[in-house]
Amino acid sequence: MAAVAAAVSNQVMPNTQTTYEVSRADLPVSCPLPNMMVWNSHPKVYLPIETTGKAKCPYCGANFVLVN
Repeated sequence: MAAVAAAVSNQVMPNTQTTYEVSRADLPVSCPLPNMMVWNSHPKVYLPIETTGKAKCPYCGANFVLVN
């Protein structure tokens, strides 16, 4: 039970920011991000950020920017 509580405390709330900066190490990029709690978010969607360096989530409208 303590391991589950520790894992949950390391996660962040989804859809709380309007812009997220991601690096090439984070590819492929999905919304919600892997470290977000998904129980209260929209379905996972992969975003095509590699070509333009920018992507917008079609569900929540969050903007993702590739920083390197």
